[in-house]
Amino acid sequence: MKRQKGILMKNRVLFLDRDGVINIDKGYVHKIEDFEFIDGIFELCKEYQEKGYLIIVITNQAGIARGYYTEEDFKKLTDWMLNEFRKRDVIITDVFYCPHHPEFTGECECRKPKPGMILEAAKKYNIDLENSVLIGDKITDIIAGEQAKIGMCILVQNNKFMKYINV
Repeated sequence: MKRQKGILMKNRVLFLDRDGVINIDKGYVHKIEDFEFIDGIFELCKEYQEKGYLIIVITNQAGIARGYYTEEDFKKLTDWMLNEFRKRDVIITDVFYCPHHPEFTGECECRKPKPGMILEAAKKYNIDLENSVLIGDKITDIIAGEQAKIGMCILVQNNKFMKYINV
């Protein structure tokens, strides 16, 4: 949290979906060898970071509920991904994930299009949602962002969007 003349300021955040935004969505990506970063993601994050934004990943991970991989597999891949960002001087503040799927684990409040992960992050990091940005590749990402009252929600497709998004 930032302070300006004794006033506690809220944080602006760049919220990113993972599959389809950070990496090419190949369907239930859970192994390092299958993880392929989307061109421009590091530069985009660095630009937002330089403007004072925190970066938080919010991702549905139904592959866990479906038994395709474990939470430990997901955490191992996430640690590797975060390290790849650090190597490029980009700090991902946190990763929020939903391991559920309604057909396998029942309804939950965290699975997008519900805004649960965003609202949890907002409480944890004192986030100014109105002045934050969300980038997702599915309409469920955008709905979650809108329900959380994020100021700008950007829907991208085809893994080739980074050069079109300006801070």
